[in-house]
Amino acid sequence: QPPTPPVFPESFGLRQILYTYWATWSSWRHYQPLDHIREYFGEKIALYFAWLGFYTGWLLPASLVGLVVFLFGFWLVATDVPAMELCDSGDSFIMCPLCKVCTQWNYSSICLTFKAGILFDNGGTVFFSVFMSLWAVTFLEYWKRTCSALSHRWDCSEFEDIEERPRPEFTAMAPMTMRNPVTGAEEPYFPEKKRLNRTLTGCMVIIVLIAVVLMFLIAIILYRTILRIVISKSNNFLSFSAARIASLSGSVLNLFIILMLSKVYTSLANVLTCWEMHRTQTKYEDMFILKVFILKFVNLFSAPVYIAFFKGRFIGYPGNYNTLFGLRNEDCGAGGCLIELAQELLVIMVGKQLINNIYEFIWPKLKSWKKRKMRLKEEEREEEENVSPWEEDYQLLLCEGLFSEYMEMVIQFGFITIFVAACPLAPLFALVNNWVEIRLDAQKFVTEYRRPVAERAQDIGIWFPIMQLITHLAVLANAFLIAFTSSFLPRLYYGYTRDSTLSGFINFTLATSPRNYSGQNPPCRYRGFMDQDGKYLPEFFHLLAIRLAFVIVFEHVVFSVGRLIDLMVPDVPEDVEMKIKREHYMAKNALAENQSLGKSMIDGEKDVLSRDLRQRASGASRPPQTDSPPPNLTDRTTAKI
Repeated sequence: QPPTPPVFPESFGLRQILYTYWATWSSWRHYQPLDHIREYFGEKIALYFAWLGFYTGWLLPASLVGLVVFLFGFWLVATDVPAMELCDSGDSFIMCPLCKVCTQWNYSSICLTFKAGILFDNGGTVFFSVFMSLWAVTFLEYWKRTCSALSHRWDCSEFEDIEERPRPEFTAMAPMTMRNPVTGAEEPYFPEKKRLNRTLTGCMVIIVLIAVVLMFLIAIILYRTILRIVISKSNNFLSFSAARIASLSGSVLNLFIILMLSKVYTSLANVLTCWEMHRTQTKYEDMFILKVFILKFVNLFSAPVYIAFFKGRFIGYPGNYNTLFGLRNEDCGAGGCLIELAQELLVIMVGKQLINNIYEFIWPKLKSWKKRKMRLKEEEREEEENVSPWEEDYQLLLCEGLFSEYMEMVIQFGFITIFVAACPLAPLFALVNNWVEIRLDAQKFVTEYRRPVAERAQDIGIWFPIMQLITHLAVLANAFLIAFTSSFLPRLYYGYTRDSTLSGFINFTLATSPRNYSGQNPPCRYRGFMDQDGKYLPEFFHLLAIRLAFVIVFEHVVFSVGRLIDLMVPDVPEDVEMKIKREHYMAKNALAENQSLGKSMIDGEKDVLSRDLRQRASGASRPPQTDSPPPNLTDRTTAKI
């Protein structure tokens, strides 16, 4: 807290400066004091906040473009010809039942759902997908420049290659020692062959856990199918919304399973990584992060991937439906799979962020309150006024590191890039969340956590290559999403080959039930490109070729432009590169001068110089024989306080 009564800001301590100008909510419009953060917490924590602030700033243009695309969807809703045809169709399109016990239904009954789907499924999403793919590439390139400038300014550019020492845990548990070929010193050593065997064993465990995630996914699919059947049989007002209720409740259930499994995976990954015996802290953290990220990525993205690329693809057709465990394969809802994907993303992304922010805000305070309550006994309350500030700070919570903070943000980065074609508002939600996240994290580190031991770092570690991988996956995912899940290409094909106004598009996308099915049931329509014998029409193969061509062109164009951006934007800023070259030049000259000086000295001069240096060293090592402290001690102590 700032001192009372108020004093000039120049008199603030470093922690008071951070609290006043960084950790308060009113500081949201100011740049973060990165040099002060680095001085108080160390380079590792300072780099995290530098990256988080940089990422949040880059979300602003992405949020604005996404909002414009979403508002463009509102304009399309009012002018879309297929939407108007559907809403005005009356009883023209009688649809086949969506489940075994369901009844036929009127296509015009999904008028509002169809219009809502246009908000997420329109031509603007194609542009936004390309924009976000290039945005991600450019963001990573410019972060490399910013990171190199910061690491040079903080003198940690070569930390991992030269300065990093073995982990204390590794030193204590290593079975043997070996001479370091660089330093020549004896250091603890663990055989690489044993580490490789342990790493492969850990990979097998990860594969088993991924299979567990897929089992939970199948369980949720069956839950949605059974719940829809049960609600449809109830014959009450809920039966008309059976598919929507099943889909929404399945998304919420999936969110709770994700949160539950995440705790288990983190603990297990920690045990496996410790067992693998990695030498340095950086290598240990990289392998631990990689394990947890793979598990959490599969855990979080398995359901969206299923909805985007598999749901409704293998259902068959009326009279010949495919089944899973005796139940008919799950079909997309009346509004299509894309709106279900948007719903799933919003539930997982917004719900997870909301729960995490509440947890980060309340949990440290509850732990602090509990700790204070246990510490303050009745007989000690009177003496509490005399406790020194550093003793109070020692009673704060132990800092738990940056792993969970990075993981939350990188997973969020995946949500706003991989499936951005289905949810243009995702960057906006991420921007609002990050604005809150920066202040919550700042308050935690300044007021709730005990000051951690400062750690050096030259970058954000393995998180950067993980984000590069996510960027490449995002290009492929959005290409397939637009090609095979969105209605963009079918509309484009119909407008080019039949009617540019899209009049009759609804009828074009619906097939008629086969004759053998219609003989036992009333004729009905279903989404697909098949004839009345259940065979694919030529339009299906035309669209398939167009979709595959679109995927190839989309990813080639985006990857090519991304590669061009990579070549055009240097990883190190020009001024920083010049400083590095200047430092290397001066160091080389200084080394050459020392070598030439040593060669030109005669033996007598060497002896005199050596004796003089020894005398100086011995004189400096002995404290002055006086009863008074050094004259600068008081000044230094005052300045440090």
